Amino acid sequence: MTKIISQAKAYISVCLLLLIIGCKQEKENTYQPIGQKSNKIQELYKEYLQKSIANLDSIEGKSIGKQKKFYVAARKNFKLLEPILGYVDKDNYKSLNAPNIIIVKGEVSRDTRVLNPIGFQVIEETLYEEPLDVEALRKVVSVTSNRLKLIKKNAVLKLKDYHIIWLLRSEIVRIATTGITGFDSPVLNQSLKESSYAYKTLIDIVKLKEENFQSKLLLNEFVGIIEDAQKKLEGNFDTFNRYDFIKTETSKQLELLLKIQKDWKVKFPFEMALSNNFTSIFSEKMLNQEYFTDYLSDTTQIEEKIVLGKELFNDTSLSKDYNMACATCHVKELAFTDGKRVFDKNQIRNTPTITYTAYQKGFFMDARAGSLEGQVVGVVKNHNEFNMTMDSVVSRVMNTKKYKKQIETLYKNKRTDFNIRHAIATYIRTLNTFNSKFDKNIRGEENTLTKEEEKGFNLFMGKALCATCHFAPTFNGTVPPDFNDTELEAIGVPNLEKTALSSDLGRYMLFKTEERKHFFKTPTIRNIDKTAPYMHNGVYTSLEEVMDFYNKGGGNGQGFHNEYQTLPFDSLELSEEEIASVIAFMKTLTDEQY
Repeated sequence: MTKIISQAKAYISVCLLLLIIGCKQEKENTYQPIGQKSNKIQELYKEYLQKSIANLDSIEGKSIGKQKKFYVAARKNFKLLEPILGYVDKDNYKSLNAPNIIIVKGEVSRDTRVLNPIGFQVIEETLYEEPLDVEALRKVVSVTSNRLKLIKKNAVLKLKDYHIIWLLRSEIVRIATTGITGFDSPVLNQSLKESSYAYKTLIDIVKLKEENFQSKLLLNEFVGIIEDAQKKLEGNFDTFNRYDFIKTETSKQLELLLKIQKDWKVKFPFEMALSNNFTSIFSEKMLNQEYFTDYLSDTTQIEEKIVLGKELFNDTSLSKDYNMACATCHVKELAFTDGKRVFDKNQIRNTPTITYTAYQKGFFMDARAGSLEGQVVGVVKNHNEFNMTMDSVVSRVMNTKKYKKQIETLYKNKRTDFNIRHAIATYIRTLNTFNSKFDKNIRGEENTLTKEEEKGFNLFMGKALCATCHFAPTFNGTVPPDFNDTELEAIGVPNLEKTALSSDLGRYMLFKTEERKHFFKTPTIRNIDKTAPYMHNGVYTSLEEVMDFYNKGGGNGQGFHNEYQTLPFDSLELSEEEIASVIAFMKTLTDEQY
């Protein structure tokens, strides 16, 4: 109990340390000021907030040409403040930068709320839609402006040195994983230019922290490499070489950031999702795996727990009839899938890979479980799977002499059911090696990527818009750089006859929220060459079919009415050659044998 309480206190400390936006009623000694330079960052923050607000407030009543001009200026200042807002006020940043899609909150707590989106993407789509809906534009501009005003009114920044390093690292990763992909510029395709604006703020921040640098050469070097990156961002969106940019510019920025934190003698109190020490976003060192584990996890003797977990994963005695193990459906040679459209025992959904599930916040295709440990319970209780209770599983495990000794040796607490689930989950968390051909090439360990494969990555991250849902580096729906939310999407997958939408309503089946019909979790495309057939019902047997589906605009693009589809309806207009390149790239994401 003492350990649990201390962990809870640590969690509360995270919240207090991180965010830094306070109200006037807070006690003076809640945060320790660190000097005038911190105040300068706050002034910069408020300046961009005010400019964004002023331009939004100038939109109403103007000609369409001037409205667009003021929007572009407001958006520019929003991107200039992004590195700070995105770090110190993550929830408001997410709301203000949200796609024009209805938001559903509170399902798990049964306090379901359906909210209309606000923010810059919504303004952009509304403003450039013909004919212009004047009232809709007025409302979304007003709400967005008022939210910014509230942020400005309550903005009090007390940033310590490690906060600054976290802020810089977070924005570098955001630019590489979402900024240059078109994730938040739905109409104007200004992603490259807007990423350059965000980089400008990084330059401003390190200059305001000049007194921290023991080596002024290090400061100048950092400014120089950011300016070099800005020059590369002057290219065309469709032809921009994202592979080269991430391999060279992003990696150099991350390497130099490690030197800066050493130069500043920064000591971190803990790690968030992003590790405090990594130089490549396509590396197992990038993500702090403990951030994604259940908070009750025991982190001692991990190697021994992995061995136990692997044995349990392959043990059929955990199922009622002694005929099914986790490995029955998750076959190692098939990247832990089963190669079937759906599993034989009355299942309705395709078996997904469990590789890289360590880096998710939602589990099962409808995200009904919140942890890998929780997912194990779902499998145990499913009548078409293990068809057991956890008490029965505990009894069988503890009646096996070998397992009993391992459990009692490795775990000091008495929560045997949790310990069994934790051991299995700990093994599953090893199934993310980042050792594919693509990973090795972008880290500079090999030079074997073909021009077609490199082109495919650039299309995937750009024109084809794949990376706006399948986020690098895990290529699933967990959104960088904070990795605290795993997205669900409605893309309009058809039935097996391809004559209508699939009858499986996905997330809707859990809470009966109308706006969640046909929503499924975005899976990883790592190891996709081994995980056919595809989609939640296994409707497509080849990657060519999958790409054709997306190229035509998903279900709606093919005439299947899907009211809440999150995928753009329009054709991507990818040529056969471009589709072949994207597929070639995806095949480079096959890991070496586990």
